[in-house]
Amino acid sequence: MHDALTDSKALLVRRWGELGGYWGISRTMAEIHALLFVTGDPLCTDDVMAQLHVSRGNASMNLRGLTDWGLVQRVHKLGDRKEYFQADTNVWHMFETITRERRRREVEPIIATIDRCREMIAQLDSREDRAADETQGFCRRLDELRGFLTTMGALFELALRFGPTGVAQLTPLIQAASGQPEPRGPTPAESPRGAAVRSGSKRAQPRSRRSRR
Repeated sequence: MHDALTDSKALLVRRWGELGGYWGISRTMAEIHALLFVTGDPLCTDDVMAQLHVSRGNASMNLRGLTDWGLVQRVHKLGDRKEYFQADTNVWHMFETITRERRRREVEPIIATIDRCREMIAQLDSREDRAADETQGFCRRLDELRGFLTTMGALFELALRFGPTGVAQLTPLIQAASGQPEPRGPTPAESPRGAAVRSGSKRAQPRSRRSRR
């Protein structure tokens, strides 16, 4: 069992490292974050070096980066001079942190660039505008891109405002809209006992009709 647990943790660390580039960090940083996440307990730099086979400089640099992201916190143990690091294991907090940080680092600069481009176009002298159709088409694409990015940002904010409980309540609607099959068994808001009572009441109806005969 221990080997299976160790292998499963190692597999998640590798896969999470491969996905690191999709949310804007290096593979090593993603692997360190995954290691801290699956471990749960605080690890020092030496622990990270030994388990991921990375240099001290590489481990220190990426642990500092994860701390800057807010995904990892420094932890001090009484009587131990080493500095330990621990990941926030709350998945919702992790999603919120990554979403906000990526938007700050990537989306907001793009929106600012789009606004600057529109200002540059607005300063064009009409006599110098030798391709009005091309300019209008460019402005239209800029506005569509900005509108899309703004809408996606609003959707993320809405999801964060709902919180994990609110999103869980919306899951059946999302599954229905996407064509996914509904989960079998009682829903989270329905207790197994309540489902059994309703199921029993449905089975009792034919007997009640026969008794009236």
